[in-house]
Amino acid sequence: MGVAAARHTSVDGILNFGGLSGTAFTGSTPAFSVLPVPYDLTASYISGMRNGPRAIIEASTHMELYDEELDCEPYEAGIETCAQMEATALGPEEMIKRVRAAVSGIIAGGRIPVLLGGEHSITLGLVQALLDKYPLLSVLQLDAHADMRDTYQDTPFNHACVARRISELCPIVQVGIRSLCIEEAEFLKRGEKAGKNARIKTHYATDVLKGINWKDVVKDLTADVCITIDLDVFDPAIMPATGTPEPGGLLWHDVLSAVKATAGSRRVVGFDVVELCPLPGVVAPDFLAAKLVYKMMAYVNASKNPGRSKPGRKRRQTAAFQ
Repeated sequence: MGVAAARHTSVDGILNFGGLSGTAFTGSTPAFSVLPVPYDLTASYISGMRNGPRAIIEASTHMELYDEELDCEPYEAGIETCAQMEATALGPEEMIKRVRAAVSGIIAGGRIPVLLGGEHSITLGLVQALLDKYPLLSVLQLDAHADMRDTYQDTPFNHACVARRISELCPIVQVGIRSLCIEEAEFLKRGEKAGKNARIKTHYATDVLKGINWKDVVKDLTADVCITIDLDVFDPAIMPATGTPEPGGLLWHDVLSAVKATAGSRRVVGFDVVELCPLPGVVAPDFLAAKLVYKMMAYVNASKNPGRSKPGRKRRQTAAFQ
């Protein structure tokens, strides 16, 4: 079963996710490949999301690896951490192309890509790469913002346009929305009136707060799903460290319920967690993001291995950082 997992640094000096060594799993190939993407060139309010991936990985080394809900240690499925991508100043379209190429390599290796952002524009590269492998893909977007602008700040590849670009490629279901411009609202309304927006389903934050049936959300997703979580979907009371915080957001178990319902009835083939903008001296948001990534891995792995709930567990070593 799982071997003792010593803390270990990756080749670029960043700790591996979870503080895990490269051999801390049971199979020959790790299930998940974590790709840090420290990019925030199109940040429109507060910049600093480029520091998000490092903060998430560092916080993850302090997690307990046992999941009390599922009664297992999800890391035993295998989690590898890639060297962080190098950001480019050539613009978001070029960065998206590079993300697509990197994710394609992960998929070719039989891993589930897990992207850590960075700004939300990088999700388009993830979705493009997944579509090459899974042509019937759909996307579940948990977010405070609709991200349905056609262009913003003179580019159609701004973080504020990412859901619009995704909707042109595959169906997308949005959850937690509570901030959009009039043009975005009119775009969504026109689609509804014309009966042409079957590829876009929007569930506002008020729908969740009133009590939502997650089966009604999942039913509009295809069999293969990519989940993208912009951390500003959370209420800023528990997630203040984002580039564009919005009041009236979701809480921890709201988001977990959405992920669990999706992983329980669909095949999640990739996901990301983006837009963490670390606050100096405030580590709780970093830890929330790290724990969220690990819980998502747990749900995805549980859906792939439904009968495997009580493995013979061996504990992670608590050796000093290498």
